[in-house]
Amino acid sequence: MSHQIIKDLNSRYTAKKYDTTKRISPEDMGIILEALRLSASSINSQPWKFIVIESDEAKQRFHDTFANKHQFNQPHAKEASHTILFAYDPNFTRDKFRKRVDAEVSSGHLPAEMYDTFMGAYAFAEANTDENGFNGSWTKSQTYLALGNTLHVLARLGIDSTTMEGVDPDLIGEIFKEELDGYVCEVALAMGYHKDGEDYNHGRPKARLATEEVIAVL
Repeated sequence: MSHQIIKDLNSRYTAKKYDTTKRISPEDMGIILEALRLSASSINSQPWKFIVIESDEAKQRFHDTFANKHQFNQPHAKEASHTILFAYDPNFTRDKFRKRVDAEVSSGHLPAEMYDTFMGAYAFAEANTDENGFNGSWTKSQTYLALGNTLHVLARLGIDSTTMEGVDPDLIGEIFKEELDGYVCEVALAMGYHKDGEDYNHGRPKARLATEEVIAVL
């Protein structure tokens, strides 16, 4: 298929080695971060926080979070141009949702007279909230919508990336406690440009199941 979107997705892969001399431009970072902000979420809940690792100091802090496990991902902490920590709110409350509905009205997207009606959408979150107020399984799912959106944007921009579920949420929570402010990070995304000759995963053909095995058209 010759469509540019398909070409972009065919070129996207998981980078294994980054070129430390290459940096994502401020212009491209602006696009990436705005795309993050515009990501879809159930009931427009946006129960997330994105911590961008850019400075050498922040990279060292992230590097330190691999002290106990998942050291195979540790080199990306310093070698990638940037890394984004995708964090979710484990206790997304009705009052927090109200802030999103306020934005719906102030933006002009939602008529003011529909405010109370839209507040009723919080029932989707409530259905996934336990007796202790925990709904992290639901809010974590929303962050993966943002992650998928970002992967596509990076493919369009020709920027390499590595999705890392191999991180230590406990140490990240300690070392980035102030920035996370109660949010939880269980997945991160390294971004940059692969190192020629040292990234064994670069340029290999896609390995996906056949269309008829995963898609049913009725």
